[in-house]
Amino acid sequence: MTEVTEEVKAVKEVKSIITPNKFALLVEDIVRKKRVTYMDAVIMYCAENHIDPSTTKSMINKSLKEKIKYEAQGLNMLKEKEAQLPI
Repeated sequence: MTEVTEEVKAVKEVKSIITPNKFALLVEDIVRKKRVTYMDAVIMYCAENHIDPSTTKSMINKSLKEKIKYEAQGLNMLKEKEAQLPI
């Protein structure tokens, strides 16, 4: 029971310190350095900081959300598709 309480405290502590913009910058840094997708970078950050990925919803800003959505569309992970110009 105390492990759960400590984990909740840690998550609240991280959330209070990290703003959505700062979180996006941290994720961008992971993407650049490790050459991974944005989704993988979020998961890696969560694993390194012992955060449950499902609690990061409030930490993801609009810009990061759009990048993750674009990746997911490219991987056919979303049901709905937006029109994309051919490159």
